[in-house]
Amino acid sequence: MLVESNSASVCRLQSSVIGLFSIFCFLSSFVMSAQVTSAVDTTKIRIGEQINYQINVEADSLSLVVFPEGQTFTPLESVEALKIDTIKQDSKFLLSRVYKLTQFDSGVYTIPRQKIIIDEKPFLTDSLRVVVNTIEVDTSKQKLYDIKPIIEVNKSSSNWWKWLLIALAIIALVAFLLYWIIWRKKPLSEEAKIALLPPYDRAKLAIKKLDESDYLIRSEVKEYYSELTFIIRKYLDEKVYDRALESTTAELIKRLNLLKDGNQVPLSKETILHIESILQRADLVKFAKSAPDIELAEMDKLTIDKAIDNVKISLPEPSEEEKLLDQKYKEEQERKKKRKKIWITVGISVFLILATLVGFGMKYGFGYVKDTIIGHESKELLEGKWVESAYGFPPIWIETPRVLKRQEVKLPEVLAGKAKMSVFGYGSLIERFYILTSTTLLNKPESENPDEQKAINIETVVEGNLKSWEASGVENIITKNEKFVTPNGAEGVKTYGTAQFPGITPNSFEKGEYTLFSFTTENVIQQIVLIWRTDDAYAEDIIERITDSIELKPAEEEKEN
Repeated sequence: MLVESNSASVCRLQSSVIGLFSIFCFLSSFVMSAQVTSAVDTTKIRIGEQINYQINVEADSLSLVVFPEGQTFTPLESVEALKIDTIKQDSKFLLSRVYKLTQFDSGVYTIPRQKIIIDEKPFLTDSLRVVVNTIEVDTSKQKLYDIKPIIEVNKSSSNWWKWLLIALAIIALVAFLLYWIIWRKKPLSEEAKIALLPPYDRAKLAIKKLDESDYLIRSEVKEYYSELTFIIRKYLDEKVYDRALESTTAELIKRLNLLKDGNQVPLSKETILHIESILQRADLVKFAKSAPDIELAEMDKLTIDKAIDNVKISLPEPSEEEKLLDQKYKEEQERKKKRKKIWITVGISVFLILATLVGFGMKYGFGYVKDTIIGHESKELLEGKWVESAYGFPPIWIETPRVLKRQEVKLPEVLAGKAKMSVFGYGSLIERFYILTSTTLLNKPESENPDEQKAINIETVVEGNLKSWEASGVENIITKNEKFVTPNGAEGVKTYGTAQFPGITPNSFEKGEYTLFSFTTENVIQQIVLIWRTDDAYAEDIIERITDSIELKPAEEEKEN
């Protein structure tokens, strides 16, 4: 935004700035002339030809000299940087380095001042102007061809749907594995089916399987009686006495008699005697190696079978309350199994998600993955659909991640009728990203003497911008200036640096960076303002893309088009 002061203070400020700047340039050129010089072998070339740009440095033998590296000669392109040539002169060294530069567009270009560092002190060369001429072509001797017709080009399709299919396939595979391993009702094994039977049915089935076994045929009496006594003990353990399996024969019989005498189990005396007789015989077989005949073993099996029936008959039927408790117990067990399955599923899912995030984090960076999942304003700006448009007149052509909206600006009374300003922007000073373009047309009075026409002082304009920022709450503004040339050859000033910008909450500040591009003609001021936060990981790419897209088209050219 342009800020205008009263004419007297502006004149004093301009005089002071110009005076200080002149003294600084004089002293700098004096020091540089003694140590750093630059020259080109020619100032006129044709498109594609090369210029030999040479930098000479006179320094002490112990001085550390750093020459420019990379593409610092924009708008000219550095093709090659030759090795440094060293010549000793008395107690000093003369260092010389040649850079081969070129340009593939015709026009008049200025090689910017190059910075050479000698013992950590910067020295600047003079800027040099170079003319790049077009190559004349005799069209009368060149064959002419008809204009080729328009050819439709198939737009390259995006591969997002392939990644979507891969993701869906992975999710489906994981879901199927979880269902198959955890949630699927697996077919019960023979042992599981038997375990689900009631105690009586299970005991009767065990008797049947013992009858079908070949223990007695192989004279394995010990194994036969061990299986037989286990059947009756297991049944009694579940229905009568819950310690029947670990009790001795005497302890078990004593307990059964007590239960009978206490009317807790209506077993007959005869049934208890039969069970006692068979258990004692089994003890003799196992410990005294007694060997009863097969007929007696068969009779003992039938006796146990009848004893199981008698126990079942003597036991009362479970009450409705007991049945309800048993049903609740089964339901509780089912709920426990279901909760266990849920926890296992959640655990596996969380593990897979974490493993996926770690994998993508190691490949693309954890910050990028986090911003992709949670969302990040600058990341969305960078990866979104950009817009290239012209703003103001004469137009400023620029590509931005969002369309810049017109902003109403009220000019000071001093400038009423003297200037016309058009401003377009996105965001604000307190937001994390701010883009603004402004075009100001000044109605300067014409003078009969052209020498009296004063050019716009770009430094005053930039200073006005910075003062307006300070008035808006910006603090600790650090400023640097350098020359800037757009791709279509418009020359301007690039002002950049850091500052403390107001935060969203009151009395809070965030460290940020800014770049201010300023262009002027006789009566036009055009500016582009870019402000972002220092901790923004995506801002550098956004700023670079915006900067590379800046172009200024003169009003005359716009009218011709």
